[in-house]
This record gives sequence, C-alpha cells and structure tokens, in this order.
Amino acid sequence: MLTELTAPPAVEAERVITAVLADLRSGDHRGVVVDSPPGAGKSTLVVRAAVELATAGEPLMIVAQTNEQVDDLIDRLARKAPELPIGRLSATDYQPTDRVKGHDTVRVAAKVADLGGAAVIIGTAAKWATVAEGVWPWAIVDEAYQMRSDALLRVAGRFERALFVGDPGQLDPFSTVETARWTGLTWDPMQSAVATLLRHNPELPVHRLPVSWRLPATAAPVVAAAFYPFTGFRSGTGPADRALTLTELGPGDRYDATVEVAAAAGWALHELPARHTLRTDSEAAAACAALALRFLDRKPVGFDEQAPGGTAVTADRIAVGAAHRDQVAAIRSHLGAAGAGITVDTANRLQGREYDVTIVLHPLSGRRDATAFHLESGRLCVLASRHRHACVVVARAGIADLLDAHPSTERVHLDVPMKFPDGWEANHTMLAHLAMHGTS
Repeated sequence: MLTELTAPPAVEAERVITAVLADLRSGDHRGVVVDSPPGAGKSTLVVRAAVELATAGEPLMIVAQTNEQVDDLIDRLARKAPELPIGRLSATDYQPTDRVKGHDTVRVAAKVADLGGAAVIIGTAAKWATVAEGVWPWAIVDEAYQMRSDALLRVAGRFERALFVGDPGQLDPFSTVETARWTGLTWDPMQSAVATLLRHNPELPVHRLPVSWRLPATAAPVVAAAFYPFTGFRSGTGPADRALTLTELGPGDRYDATVEVAAAAGWALHELPARHTLRTDSEAAAACAALALRFLDRKPVGFDEQAPGGTAVTADRIAVGAAHRDQVAAIRSHLGAAGAGITVDTANRLQGREYDVTIVLHPLSGRRDATAFHLESGRLCVLASRHRHACVVVARAGIADLLDAHPSTERVHLDVPMKFPDGWEANHTMLAHLAMHGTS
C-alpha cells in the first residue's frame, strides 16, 4: 500500500483537494484557505470548487485581482461546465476579450442585476467593492495573497462563506503611497487578505497543495528550498519526463554555452563582470535579449508529459523578466523585430503566467545597495518559477558580497509577523545553486 511519502504526485494532490472540498461541503467553517506553490493547479482547484458549488444550487461569486485573471477563469470555467450560466462583472468601458466572447453562456454587464441570474458571477476585487446590494452564500477569492486586507474588508459583506486560494511565496500586495503609519496594527491594509483573515480567525483550516505541475524536477527542489522552506512541495514530473533539445547548431560563443547548459540542466547563470551600474544596465539588457534570441535561433523542442512527441518552443513560449519597467523597455529595444512574440515584463505582471523558457535579470545585478524592494523574496520567486523547462539568470558578479555587506537595517515592529524566508536567505540559496551552472 502506498504511503503519503511514496504516493504518486497525482494521488498526493488529489488527497489534498478532496480534503479541501470536504471542508467546503461541511459548512463547519466560514472560510477555508488553500496555499499553493507555483504551478500547483490553483486555477484548476478554483474551477472545480466553483462547478461543485454552482451545480449544487449554491449561487457563487468569484473575486480575482486583475481583469486578466477574471477572463482566464471565465474561459476555464466555461470549458469545464459549458452549460453553466456565467456572469462577467466589469467596468462600463470593458471590451470582452476573445476568451470571453467565445462562450455563449457568458454574459457581460456592469451591474449584477443585468447578469440575468447567473449561477457564477466573476469580477475583480475593485469591481466587487462597488457592489452595494446582494449577499451570496459562497465566494472564492483567487490569488488571495495578492489581495490587500482593506480590499477584502470592502467585499466581505457580500458573502457568507469563502474559499481563499493563493501562493504565499509570491509578491506581497503593494501600494504607491506611504503605509508605515499602519505597520503593526491588526488591520494594517498592506497585509494580505489571508494574513489578516488568519490573524483574526486562527481556527480556520489551511490546506497546502503539495505538487507543482509546472516546475520540472530540476527546479521544484530548488524553488521549494529557497522560498518555501517550511512547507515544501514536489514536482509532478520526474527527471526523465522532460527534455529540451536544441535542433540547430550555434556559432559556439558564450551565449551558446549558456543556452546549452540551460537546456541540459534546467538552469544556467550567465554572469557578467562585477560592476556598479545604473538601474538600466545596457550590457545586462543586451545579454538578456541575446540569450532569448539565441534560444530561438537554436530552435528548441520541448518533450514532456503533455507532448511526448515534442513541441517546438516558439517565441510566445519564451519570456524575459526584470524588476523594473525601464529595464523591460531596454530589453525590448535590444530584442527589436527579431524578438516579436517574446514576452518581456516585470515580475508583477508575469505573476501567474507560464512559459517553456525564461530569462531573468536578477533584481540585485549591478546594485550598490540591497533595498527592501530588490530583496523581497517574492520578486525573485516569481521570476524563477515561470518555466516548464529552463531558466537562465543574467547577473553581474558580486551579488553574494553585496548581500553580506548590507544586512537588514529595517526597524522591528511589534505585532508584525516575521516573514520567512527573508530576502538574504532566499537569494543565497538560489545563488549557491546557480553557481553550479555558470558559464565562462
């Protein structure tokens, strides 16, 4: 008989999902929390729970954080349950995307009353905050760790029970205004919705999805050790289940060497000479673009459980990530027309997305200091956990020395829960692993 430690990934994941759904059906709790590592099937769980509740005759509201997430959930839900009437709660100037227009069972409106009694109504937290009437038996809050606690407070009166699903290792909620005045207060609006919920309701059940279906066997142990040291997770695939093959020869330069290491090992560190640079480091941006284009030139083919016969890794399956928008603009400029189709964006906007190959400009590359923004573990976690096959990190040498030279100087506040791992520990863990896959 299989034990929990030897159970296949699918069995282990299903065991947790079954427990989550059982807690939902029991009605014993006003809330249920599900922590999900990168690529663990979080959206699949949201859709499955929504179908179960809706088909049981329970009207349901779903709260997402962005319009992109809303449209993605609508598409997934409509495909899973094509007979289910779905409402898309939106702004008056919203233009339905193809994913929404492609389903006859989806109705779009700016008011709940105009959605024709939909079994499931989906909208952003900002839009739900404008709804002044109506109470739903159930709500599902997707990407709940991205949601600020004040946003939860504005919609909490609209539902009786809720399922909160999110990734605790990703980026925390952020604000463009100074928030120090609330630090340490139990109702600090900059806490995540889940942190505030559990702080006031510690008895609520918390489940953890144990398997990442996105990250390969080369990545899951590293990402788990760096960003999820107390909970961990495993890859849904084994070392022999995925492979990235380069079908064209290259000129044999250092870019080729980096691409070949990444294809073989799943990781590569493309290290530039140590130097303090402007935030928009032209040499680093050029290296990121050159590596993305070199992957295209080498015509990689990915073999995995979804495509055992192999699938070409085209431009739309490659992404380049950075910490700042000016860095993103510089990388796009270096890519030019040859890089059409390659995604280039910040960690905030890449969150939740998935690619075959990613190139990452390390947030601390070339810096003189280690600020809280650049040290936030969630930023590096997002950048390092988008890939199904390979991730290349571009960085200037000396980051480990920078970390050691800039210990934390932030104030310690009473009643503020410590967040683990901190940015120093997470960065050192990742750098130690990347050092084994460097090129020269």
